[in-house]
Amino acid sequence: MSQTVRQMIIDILLKGSATAKELSARVRIPEKDVFPHLAHIQKSLHHGPQRLVMEPACCRACGFVFQKRERFRKPGRCPSCHQSFIEHPVFRIQA
Repeated sequence: MSQTVRQMIIDILLKGSATAKELSARVRIPEKDVFPHLAHIQKSLHHGPQRLVMEPACCRACGFVFQKRERFRKPGRCPSCHQSFIEHPVFRIQA
């Protein structure tokens, strides 16, 4: 029996942390298609003991951390230094 894309993403995140780019490579779907799956996984896990945790993106130029950002996508520019050298947010499932 074959797993669904969401089941594969959950299995990957249970084993460790990953960015959306890493998840897309491992489950062989475009990166833009990972984000709706993450949103659905977050809602699904809400009813159980596990949570989808997002370590926020940060600016490589000045170190600004996007603490309050709830969107899963990487921000385009830093509000502090206006650079576009942004690290991807990292996702994991926490019990």
